[in-house]
Amino acid sequence: MQASRLIPCAAALLFACAPRIGLAADLVSIYQEALMRDSTYSAARYQRQASQEKLPQGLAGLLPSASAAANTQYNDRTIQFRNPGAAAVNSQFNSNFWNVSITQPLFRMQNWEAYQQGKIQVALAEAQFVQATQDLMLRVSQAYFDILLAEQDLNLARASKAAFARQFEQAKRNFEVGTATITDANNSQAQFDLAVSTEIGAINTLEVRKEALARIIGRPAPDLNRLSQNFETRLPEPNNMDRWVETAVQAALPVQIAQATVDFQSREVSRNRAAHLPTLDAFASYADNASGAGINTNLGNETRSSIVGLTLAIPLYQGGLVNSRVREALALQDKTRQDLESAKRQASFDTRQAFLGVTNGAAQVRALEQAVRSNQINLDSTRLAQEVGIRTEVDVLLATQQFFQAQRDLANAKYVYANAVLRLKAAAGALTEDDLAFVNRWLAP
Repeated sequence: MQASRLIPCAAALLFACAPRIGLAADLVSIYQEALMRDSTYSAARYQRQASQEKLPQGLAGLLPSASAAANTQYNDRTIQFRNPGAAAVNSQFNSNFWNVSITQPLFRMQNWEAYQQGKIQVALAEAQFVQATQDLMLRVSQAYFDILLAEQDLNLARASKAAFARQFEQAKRNFEVGTATITDANNSQAQFDLAVSTEIGAINTLEVRKEALARIIGRPAPDLNRLSQNFETRLPEPNNMDRWVETAVQAALPVQIAQATVDFQSREVSRNRAAHLPTLDAFASYADNASGAGINTNLGNETRSSIVGLTLAIPLYQGGLVNSRVREALALQDKTRQDLESAKRQASFDTRQAFLGVTNGAAQVRALEQAVRSNQINLDSTRLAQEVGIRTEVDVLLATQQFFQAQRDLANAKYVYANAVLRLKAAAGALTEDDLAFVNRWLAP
């Protein structure tokens, strides 16, 4: 192979896995599929739907309750008198009854606290659903860029194998003509075998990462768009870590969830303490009781009654049950407060880590862009030196391999930076589809 043909052939290896234009999917389209097909996200959506029912369930304890009852029965009675010679008396008749009652709680502190807990549970479910949405964005972007990086690794492995194969062939020829030792040939053989093993591992890694994406979207992973020339690193806005952390410890979704849990448990303490308080209900009922002729009279009768009143219930003693439940609720309240503090510290850590990922990632991308340019210059120089006889064709192949490695490292740095941009927004509780669309503009077929 001539050196002038080396770079085009290597480039063909580099883009061997490139998708056909028109069939590739971008980050946003993969995310849209995941919204419909990811089982974890679907479970979170149904959980949110179920939790929304906590509010009407809590409200029901403050609203009137009404009930109705009715019965009809056939009566067959026989009375045997104990007087000597007295005959038994038998009667058959129907009796009917129906009743309607309404109860309106006037003072039930436990029910009021349960209603307030229902509001908190709805807010908590909403925050958990938003967190599930953000987690889905991060999972999709991670799986997406993992596949692109695995494809880069496979291309690099194939380019390396080609380079070592050429080196091995040259070492064998040199050994045959006596210009190299058997050790040189064996060393080249070992490097080629290792390159073959690396290629097999890269193929396996790519398949595993495709399966990871398929698990999210519920179908085989399609061809994906790659990073385009539109990629451009930017520093966070504002470019101040402390301000991002300050936002995160207030607005991060795990913090919001922990805060809602604290609020719920505080209401749980109040609800259990309310079991010591009396309850007051208003009630009204109407009843109609009709009966046929019985044994005492030959006439049937019908009784109608209307009742309106108040019911006061005063709890006195329940064996220490209420006090025990209050102590339990207080202990759980202290636990949730510690969980909130842990959530704030974790939010601070995640935000600092993501912020550094963006700032350092941007610097690393710029450094690796320069490294790619330097390796390109080195490759061109090596090729020219080979043409005048100063360098060998193997030197050109190795320089090509280094060039591909620099390209792979640059691509990895870009993928890490793109994920860090999304993770920084998620750490601050501000990740939206617009952020995903912003990253998506860096991709093209």
